[in-house]
Amino acid sequence: QVQLVESGGGLVQDGGSLRLSCAASGRTFSNYAMGWFRQAPGKEREFVGAISWSGIATVYADSAKGRFTISRDNAKNTAYLQMNSLKPEDTAVYYCAAATGGIRIVKDRPDYWGQGTQVTVSS
Repeated sequence: QVQLVESGGGLVQDGGSLRLSCAASGRTFSNYAMGWFRQAPGKEREFVGAISWSGIATVYADSAKGRFTISRDNAKNTAYLQMNSLKPEDTAVYYCAAATGGIRIVKDRPDYWGQGTQVTVSS
């Protein structure tokens, strides 16, 4: 029902910024909560943040608070993850996800996943 494609990853220096995009296609994008996750080499996939279908409510992991901002533009069928003050430990493949229902659903049990985009932060 929903297909997700991430973009915007790349190589950035310590302290730099990146904005990831998640382009959605399919039916009723606006009705889905959206989330961002990441997975570093040798580690389990980690929740980063999520946003409600309305774009009003957001939730962040402690590691992301104060540095990352999730947003969405339903008119463009796109969700974003703005990452500032990046650190080498932020290096990971970043995935977007979507789910019906609220933020808790996309955080715990998303219905759809993107393919991921690599973010590498050099020291």
